[in-house]
Amino acid sequence: MEFELRLPDIGEGIAEGEIVRWLVAEGTPIKEDDLLVEILTDKAAMEMPSPVTGVLARIVAQPGQVVPVGAVLAFLEVAPADSLASPEPSSPGGDVLAVPAVRRLARDLGVDISAISGTGPQGRVTEEDVRQAAPADPSSGSAAEERIPFRGKRRMAAKKMVLSKSTIPHALLVDEADATNLLSIREAMREIGAKEGVKITILPFIVQAVVTALRTHPAMNASLDEARGEIVRKKRYDIGVAVDMEDGLVVPVLRDAGEKTIVELAREIERLSERARNGTLPPSDLSGSTFTVTSIGSIGGLFSYPVINVPEAAILGIHKIVRRPVVREGKIVPRDMVYASLSFDHRLIDGGTATRFMNDVILQIETISLS
Repeated sequence: MEFELRLPDIGEGIAEGEIVRWLVAEGTPIKEDDLLVEILTDKAAMEMPSPVTGVLARIVAQPGQVVPVGAVLAFLEVAPADSLASPEPSSPGGDVLAVPAVRRLARDLGVDISAISGTGPQGRVTEEDVRQAAPADPSSGSAAEERIPFRGKRRMAAKKMVLSKSTIPHALLVDEADATNLLSIREAMREIGAKEGVKITILPFIVQAVVTALRTHPAMNASLDEARGEIVRKKRYDIGVAVDMEDGLVVPVLRDAGEKTIVELAREIERLSERARNGTLPPSDLSGSTFTVTSIGSIGGLFSYPVINVPEAAILGIHKIVRRPVVREGKIVPRDMVYASLSFDHRLIDGGTATRFMNDVILQIETISLS
């Protein structure tokens, strides 16, 4: 009996997905729940399991192809009831301890992951293990260039960037904050974080400052429903946090950020960032943010012009903290200064509102205390 494997409706407003790669070849025996294909949506990557036992008879949707929900991806030949003996695992390296992102890297580099001795905890295969086992990277095209398929997370991120810049009139506001006190507080909380098993970074403090300012300036915590001609002001504070990845930016969401302590925010940021880099974030963790923060200070850069995360009204960029001379009470003193850049939707927010919001964010950064 032939079974049509279709792209399921996984909710979260997802209407289509890109076929990244097939994990098994045509003609391969498969068991129910064997992973068949990796699919990328605008929310997350997922590996789709087989709903039946049988054979992958024919692949319809090819890698790089974008297909709508409900489209046929492949045809499976279902095994008759009297022949359901357990076949060999269809995915090479199935017993190897490795996260999905490392398995994908191994497939990308043509590495047999089952032949690698993992150096991670409990013998887990790490990204570095895979890269060291990879053959020399051949170039395609001429010797002077390399051609890389424009697909996967990179293409999905590009699609959102184009949508944002082509539909939202971006305006930019840049200001600076004195982060000297913030660094002192962060240092004092590191011991608390160590006892709680979490690293305390600058980002939780920034998120807390943003939420406080959003409560005072609800116009910043909004979106535009063009179909109904309505501005939608959100009563929740779900903050997107941009995570830099080699194959494209993702923005996991800190739910109810206004109800969390610094330690709780730090723990949740750590969890989301780790799962993002491991490729194990579900779509539910990548949608529904009301405002986004992008912090590139650990990398560098004086300031940037961040692109708004559609359909939000604004995004705040926080950059590297630099000790430099400033004037305080008529004297030149060294202070730890940081630039902040706010991109905002000029249809919803005017310059005065944006500036007052930024002033409040800066005030929170500069006056933070442990009490």
